[in-house]
Amino acid sequence: MAIFNKKVTDAGLRNQFKSDSAGTSDFHIGELPDERTLKCAAEHGLTLKHRGRQVNRTDFRDFDYIIAMDENNIRNLENLKAHFGFAQKEIHLMRNFAPDSEGLPVPDPYYGGEEGFEEIYTILDEAMDGFLTKVKETHQLYV
Repeated sequence: MAIFNKKVTDAGLRNQFKSDSAGTSDFHIGELPDERTLKCAAEHGLTLKHRGRQVNRTDFRDFDYIIAMDENNIRNLENLKAHFGFAQKEIHLMRNFAPDSEGLPVPDPYYGGEEGFEEIYTILDEAMDGFLTKVKETHQLYV
């Protein structure tokens, strides 16, 4: 979310977007991000204040795009959208927006060292570039 928010701000489109981040499980609800995430974000000029929360019904109503990090999240989100009555809502895999990464998951860095968090930043930065390009083209957003 922070990477995307910076990209839309830098593009002069911040007032065109509402974005948020949520997990499909109830782990880490109310918690700040991992210290390694905070350190990596700070090294890239990002400030993270978001606390963990779980996906809920209003997310399917309020957001045009629901993006998952991996196939497990896609399965969980597909179940939630059916349960909440949003059968037509499309769910996207994050790396499908990055060239040459279609179908690949975003790896989980939590059981490794700090270098894993930098790898995730790089993956998300590239995918967010592709996602923002798609959204700008699809919705004809220009500054």
